[in-house]
Amino acid sequence: MRLGPDLVEGRFQVRLNRFAATVTVDGREELVHVANSGRMHELLVPGQRVLLKPMAGEHRKTRFDLALVDLGTNMASADARLPNALVAEALETGQLPQFRDYPQVRREVTFGESRLDLLLEGPGGFWYVETKSVTLVVDGVGLFPDSPTSRGVKHMKSLTKAVEAGHRAAVVFVIQRDDAQAFATHDQADPEFAEAFRESLASGVEAFAYRCQVNEQSITLSDRLPIKL
Repeated sequence: MRLGPDLVEGRFQVRLNRFAATVTVDGREELVHVANSGRMHELLVPGQRVLLKPMAGEHRKTRFDLALVDLGTNMASADARLPNALVAEALETGQLPQFRDYPQVRREVTFGESRLDLLLEGPGGFWYVETKSVTLVVDGVGLFPDSPTSRGVKHMKSLTKAVEAGHRAAVVFVIQRDDAQAFATHDQADPEFAEAFRESLASGVEAFAYRCQVNEQSITLSDRLPIKL
């Protein structure tokens, strides 16, 4: 997925609320949109170099979205909206062999009480897929979530119900940086999600984790990682 070439460099100042922050751009303070409800304390550090995506629209309150954070040795995407599109793109290019027999793809579908990211259809029936954005990496392990997520719990329960209804269901954790070697649930941050995740696996929901290659021009799904239970 292409990100550039119009990204604008800035220096992060402070996060004002879940969806807004201030960034210094060319010596002036800019209000920017943060498309991520996670805490991201390890990424959003005052003075950190960030890259912003110019956005237009008459109803927008900001000129930019926060796109990337420069960690020094690598880049991290801060946009929680991307995993859905990244997985859809990987499906189109045949990068995810486990889904190969489900070639028809619909996005943003409702099952039960949840709107799930993808519905795959093939000779084997339906496969409901939810994607999750991961930005926190500790000691080489990508952790989700970094703050309590009642929405995430609801998604896992809906995936479980899809399996109970005779369909396949999966959650795909997309680690939006390249320095993770494995994935695990962040039990300390949200024990309720961790419990819902394990219960869903026991019911037959499948789980996959991938890290991403991220640079100032693009972000792509790369290696599949082991999941530590």
